[in-house]
Amino acid sequence: MHRDFARNRFYYLILFPAFAVIVFLTVYPVIQVFVNSFYKYNYLNDVRLPYGFTNYVTIIKDDLFRTAFANTIVFSVIATAVEVSLGFFLALLFYGFFPGKRIAMIIVVFPMMVSTMVICAVWRTLYQFDIGLLNYLLKLAGIAPVGWLNDPHVALFSVILVDIWQWTPFAFIIVQAGLLSIQREVFEAASIDGAGYFQTIFRVTIPILWSQILLVILLRTIDTFRIFAKVFALTGGGPGNSTETVSMYIYREGFVYFNLGRASTVSVYTLAVIALIAIVYIRQILKGDET
Repeated sequence: MHRDFARNRFYYLILFPAFAVIVFLTVYPVIQVFVNSFYKYNYLNDVRLPYGFTNYVTIIKDDLFRTAFANTIVFSVIATAVEVSLGFFLALLFYGFFPGKRIAMIIVVFPMMVSTMVICAVWRTLYQFDIGLLNYLLKLAGIAPVGWLNDPHVALFSVILVDIWQWTPFAFIIVQAGLLSIQREVFEAASIDGAGYFQTIFRVTIPILWSQILLVILLRTIDTFRIFAKVFALTGGGPGNSTETVSMYIYREGFVYFNLGRASTVSVYTLAVIALIAIVYIRQILKGDET
């Protein structure tokens, strides 16, 4: 055993710097956030007092946090469901050959390649109440203009629409890769057995691609649950608190009010929820691989 370690020492030495960087950039911050959550910590006033579990109790009772958490759940569920469904539909659409397929694929994937801030700037222009393209088209159709970012009942769904437009290509790429890995003989056999188009999709295609679909759902759920940039750029959490999310709440507590103890507590809650979601999905993925 000692001889094996000496033989592989060179490889351990090569890996150590990368491992040390990973620990410093991931493990240490997580531990520090967890420790800070047990303190009343105001960075601006340099106040750091032991607080026990008080932060965890007061955060749960905070109405703004509850609103932010509910908005985050709504955002994550709707955005993930629509993105995965549209990505699957596009993968089926692009499975066959048609003229202009390459150009069409570039157009479909393009939104994912653009910076989020650039996308938000474009969509803010489209959403403008007076001069925006969307309200102009509604006016031509004889429909009253909509306060896409000003109406509390519409604003959250307007932000969701931007996320769907940007990240549906991600689901499309992963599902299409899985679809292209299926041998055409499988579909031919299903056709010979008398399976129709939709029967083939639901009884053959989806079961085979289930692991890839779950992977997309997992990745998009995690990403949408910690949504921040689009909300910050489009609405800032408003109007009112209609688009307030957990990440926006953490930002306000930590970098506006400098209450790092409260911000750390919400971060721990968020990490726990994301970890739970990841565990559930990963178990399903592994269970599918075993079968």
